[in-house]
Amino acid sequence: MKMIPDLEALLPSQPSGKHGKISLVGAGPGAADLLTLRALRAMQAADVIYFDRLIDPEVLELANPRAAQVFVGKDVGACAWPQEVINQMIVEAARGGQHVVRLKSGDPSVFGRADEERAAAQAAGIACDIIPGITAASAAAAVLGQSLTSRGQSDRVIFATGTCKEGDSAPDVAALLQPGTTVALYMATRINRDLRRKLLEAGFDPEMPVQVVTSASKRNEAVLRSTLERLPQDMEDRGLSHPAIIFLRAPKHCDPVQTRAALGAEISQ
Repeated sequence: MKMIPDLEALLPSQPSGKHGKISLVGAGPGAADLLTLRALRAMQAADVIYFDRLIDPEVLELANPRAAQVFVGKDVGACAWPQEVINQMIVEAARGGQHVVRLKSGDPSVFGRADEERAAAQAAGIACDIIPGITAASAAAAVLGQSLTSRGQSDRVIFATGTCKEGDSAPDVAALLQPGTTVALYMATRINRDLRRKLLEAGFDPEMPVQVVTSASKRNEAVLRSTLERLPQDMEDRGLSHPAIIFLRAPKHCDPVQTRAALGAEISQ
């Protein structure tokens, strides 16, 4: 049974008369020393911090010690925070004169629902700024010791998600994976079997290299170098799950129909 925490207990009881504001802050991929200086300053100036499930405790230790810290993550079966409830909470706290930091893992503008929260603030006449953070794909590439782009090989990077809004169609990864493209898939670990099936049906070679990085920059980070055919089984054998980035790459000088077997060869070396 999913439980929604008591909203009233987490809101200011009376307006303070001050003008509050909302900062949508990117905490980066996990490691506290990957925070930006601007993110750190916002956290240290905050009156209240609403943070997500993937925020590392060491990041929160850097915040203003007097700031209230409120968990608004989503743990399956234990706690569900509908987005509209989060929107209401941060707006009401700012109306109460507080500097609200909405702390998100990675970058707020990359699959972080920043537009929804910013729109709620704008509708309420609350000042709202966005402080970008290092997104997971950048951190994962660094863990691999690779670039997201490579001169002469890949000149495009596509960030795509494997988990869409209910009722929406997932991105067509086969169509995205054109020559010269690196595709970084977020929130796609649960669809790895479906991903394999669709790419094989599209004509991609079963031995195409695939890389997975979980919990990039954290102590428990892990790397898997696999192939399209073995990906689901290798992930199961290693016990790898979210948060993770799945990397696929199509070299620039590669015919997407005739030379599928060469896709990703550059990153397997």
